[in-house]
Amino acid sequence: MNRKTIPAGLAVLTAALAAATLVAPAAASASDLGGTRQVHLRKGLTLTVPASWRVDAVRTDWTRVITGPCPTRGTADYGFRDSGCHSFWVLGPKAIKIGHELFNAYTPDGPFYPATDVGPCPVRKNLYIGQTKLVAKGLRQVGPGHKAYYRDWAGPCVTMTKFKVKAHFHQREWFLPTSKILIVDQWKTPGLDGILKKATWH
Repeated sequence: MNRKTIPAGLAVLTAALAAATLVAPAAASASDLGGTRQVHLRKGLTLTVPASWRVDAVRTDWTRVITGPCPTRGTADYGFRDSGCHSFWVLGPKAIKIGHELFNAYTPDGPFYPATDVGPCPVRKNLYIGQTKLVAKGLRQVGPGHKAYYRDWAGPCVTMTKFKVKAHFHQREWFLPTSKILIVDQWKTPGLDGILKKATWH
């Protein structure tokens, strides 16, 4: 064996391995990140979601699907009016009944806002919700045979004293009046629109 050819062969192999590590990996799908599972919600509504998402039945007609970090869970601040919990809500009749400002019944003509005061910013602590603006509306499919009134409300998050805008968020809503279900997402949860479109009813 010619010893002079060994380093050259190793150099070729090393170069090939280095080139292989430079190839960008394919985008990970939900199944690549731990798979998916079905969650059964109100009135037979069933969603196929990433397995890492957690369902928390906070109280009657208030179900929270936690999709990521949720620092308020287990604290006194945990609830619809908290900041920093990546999630969306699946709400029933009791929540819908008080879903507008001053605890009036929810309708799609205004954002879900069960309060009488200025609410905290959902995406950034120590800021507050400013005036929201409707930026999209229409009908969206939620599984076969069910269409929801869809609304996207864009909102600023402001300081309490000088009302300076420091952040923004979107509150997306899917309202199914016959089934008495309202889905509220304040985090633009990736893939949620498609998950709802592929929902099943059991």
